Amino acid sequence: MRTIHVGEITKNIKEMCIEANHFLSRDMDIAMKHAVSVEKAPLGCQILAQLQENLQIAGEDMIPICQDTGMAVIFLKIGQEVHFEGGLLENAVNEGVRQGYTEGYLRKSVVKDPLLRENTKDNTPAVIHYEIVEGDKVTVTVAPKGFGSENMSRIFMLKPSDGIDGVKQAILTAVKDAGPNACPPMVVGVGIGGTFEKCALLAKKALTRPVNEHSEIPYVKEMEEEMLQKINCLGIGPGGLGGTVTALAVNVETYPTHIAGLPVAVNICCHVNRHVTRIL
Repeated sequence: MRTIHVGEITKNIKEMCIEANHFLSRDMDIAMKHAVSVEKAPLGCQILAQLQENLQIAGEDMIPICQDTGMAVIFLKIGQEVHFEGGLLENAVNEGVRQGYTEGYLRKSVVKDPLLRENTKDNTPAVIHYEIVEGDKVTVTVAPKGFGSENMSRIFMLKPSDGIDGVKQAILTAVKDAGPNACPPMVVGVGIGGTFEKCALLAKKALTRPVNEHSEIPYVKEMEEEMLQKINCLGIGPGGLGGTVTALAVNVETYPTHIAGLPVAVNICCHVNRHVTRIL
């Protein structure tokens, strides 16, 4: 049994909130630079160059890479040999978010009630997903999610007879409907299987997978490659102003499902696709 003080969770999440909002992850940095070299439309190239300039200024001057610093989504993989001390884990997570957003001077975008709309003024509470795994480590992923792209996400409750072609059509429909509103070039997270809520969680988790890594399932890998090619043929392009780079990656996660269903979720993220992971 390994004991971790919840203060360590708070400290790391604070730092990760600030890091994620100021710097692209390495996989996204590589993907964005590659996009400049493959974009064929002159205007698309110009938009990508401006985005690169924005990212450089953000890093040098410690300005957020996007004005929408998102709602904090936290994934915790907790080894079952870990014991937490010093307080409630959930409180520690939210305290880390509070410190990160207030001390990091990040925009606070969370409202206490979805209809009354009173701002909490510290960007809490976070959306927290827990997973118990083997071992004595805690893997923390912080993924601030802006709502320009979040609002473009979709869930499709397909029939089993719709099959893989129906899944592909659902993905294309979601991206077409999103158009310029998701701040392309986008990353497309897809969840297939489970239940209504499980496929949405799969799609969200898919966005945290490095964009240069494919699924280990052969047919899923083929679908990721095919859908990326088809999305980039839609002509939406960088900033939605036309071009050949509409998406940087399509990441698909699957899960067993019921004999009567084929749930599909498409969670779209903008060109910054913020995510930071640490192992404690």
